[in-house]
Amino acid sequence: MPTEPYRVQAYNTAKQSENKMHDDTVAKRFGFSGGLVPGVDVMAYMMHQPVAKWGRAFLERGLIEARFVKPVYDGELAELTAEESNGVLSIEVQSRGQLCATGTASLPVSAPAVSIADYEEVAAVAERKPVNASSYEVGKWLGTTPRDWAGEAAAGYLADIRETDPIYAREGLGHPGLLQRVMNRVLVDNAILGPWIHVGSRMQLLSAAKAGDVITARAKVVGNYDKKGHRFVELDALVIGNGRTPLAHCHHIAIYQPREQAAA
Repeated sequence: MPTEPYRVQAYNTAKQSENKMHDDTVAKRFGFSGGLVPGVDVMAYMMHQPVAKWGRAFLERGLIEARFVKPVYDGELAELTAEESNGVLSIEVQSRGQLCATGTASLPVSAPAVSIADYEEVAAVAERKPVNASSYEVGKWLGTTPRDWAGEAAAGYLADIRETDPIYAREGLGHPGLLQRVMNRVLVDNAILGPWIHVGSRMQLLSAAKAGDVITARAKVVGNYDKKGHRFVELDALVIGNGRTPLAHCHHIAIYQPREQAAA
């Protein structure tokens, strides 16, 4: 059963980011046509249809998984299609005639119980150093600098991802894409990275984030490996609101040293 297609004129929110994979000149060096729209923002686009279908319930306990196949570029039209089968939405993102991302979304009967006590609380490193073999050692716990997306910042984010669903403003909620941004910060707050690429995520929402929540993540490195010359890291993390409310359980995968850089 197909749902209504959703179209977004993609916007590169990270042109001035420390991650130069979002910069046209650097991205072209890695074989891309220009700076990449962040994967976390493409994933935010993918949340539109599940929220349109399930409303606040999805924001409170929805499950979404996304894998990024090809880049989405600034200013290009991204078309999202979703088909439902047995309670699962299969989502595809197409742009410039190419399949750019795939994913699924569903609504569990209840949010799984997750204990904050199972996730070690550590601060982000006091002084970031260039990424090396010890930055993301398997078994290592990583923290983030607290982030507060209140008022104008939360509204500005909705504008950045071109989200017009009124539920966020009407109910004072933060978009769950912000939780994915915090997942990226797990990497960035603990090492100085060169150009890097977010390749996929699984996120089980546990509670609806509110605009103005102070958000942190507690993450354990569960994978660090080479694949086709790229260096990958995988994180298992709990994203927390105001130091006490579990907001999402996330599995996050990134290439922290792409092939060209790894060989340098």
